[in-house]
Amino acid sequence: MANIASQIKRNRQNEKARQRNQSARSEMKTMARQALEAGDAGDAEVAREALRKAQRTIDRAVSAGVLHRNTAARRKSRLGRQVESRLG
Repeated sequence: MANIASQIKRNRQNEKARQRNQSARSEMKTMARQALEAGDAGDAEVAREALRKAQRTIDRAVSAGVLHRNTAARRKSRLGRQVESRLG
């Protein structure tokens, strides 16, 4: 347990950030899973819409500082290829 006031404050801030980041990561995983499941179902329209939602979620994570932009680009690219291959 920290005794210094600045460290106590820093711990509070870190916990808030951790929860925010965890929520964003969970949302990204959920949207990606939904996109892949839609691809498995075979309906191209629904799958592409789910893919767009997943990509928007990843972009929001970048703007919130949860992901690096190159990491986001890689994840969006891979997810898009996976969805298309499952439709194909």
